[in-house]
Amino acid sequence: MYSDLGVTKTIRRAGGPTWAGEFPVDCAPITLDADAVLAVYPDGNIPSGACLALNTATGRHVPYGGSAEEVQTVTVTGGPTGGTYTLTFGGQTTAGIPYNATAAQVRTALEALSTIGAGNVATSGGPHPGTPITVTFQGTLANTNVAQMTASGASLTGGTTPAVTVATATGGGTDLGAGGSETAKGFLLDDKQVRAGRHVDAALYYRGRVYSDLLPANSGFDAQAAAELSPNIYIDKVGA
Repeated sequence: MYSDLGVTKTIRRAGGPTWAGEFPVDCAPITLDADAVLAVYPDGNIPSGACLALNTATGRHVPYGGSAEEVQTVTVTGGPTGGTYTLTFGGQTTAGIPYNATAAQVRTALEALSTIGAGNVATSGGPHPGTPITVTFQGTLANTNVAQMTASGASLTGGTTPAVTVATATGGGTDLGAGGSETAKGFLLDDKQVRAGRHVDAALYYRGRVYSDLLPANSGFDAQAAAELSPNIYIDKVGA
């Protein structure tokens, strides 16, 4: 008696960069805008796997402008002298956060939520109650328009009508570029070097499979780019 076996394998494009898979492969000839490249890569070396956009005025390709991290502020008002407050994100609520919490204490409370996790928020400002604390979403939540946290100050004491509020300062995923650089079009196939005023011919990888964990650290690729490149490019990870 035999059982059916399913076999899968990953095929990478022969002779191509490690980040590019064969799923299939489609590339197009482009011209890199030297001055735009130098603004992001001052030494003139733009790596294979750099995320590119199209400047609508010049028709030349430029480094993708990227997108913003979500930034929210937590403010305690009413001058409480004791008690705690809570924050809720993704259906989970923190343990009580002291009325006079530091930024580090707020980060610890948020990272304890499985909907956030360690390393996925950074905090600054504070301490409460006199100064707001800023929460920046990063890591697996980077460049993503996450839901605004909600807050409860029901356990704050002292002061005059103490309360806690949350406001969104910067929406995650907001495009930072302009003139076309805000929209990802694909990836630079091979390393290139440019000099001021000397635009360079290159190839744009615009359809296929890309292993995001093999892209160079300075590729400029982010979650918003992944959304913009879908469905022409399937974003994968090695071993996923």
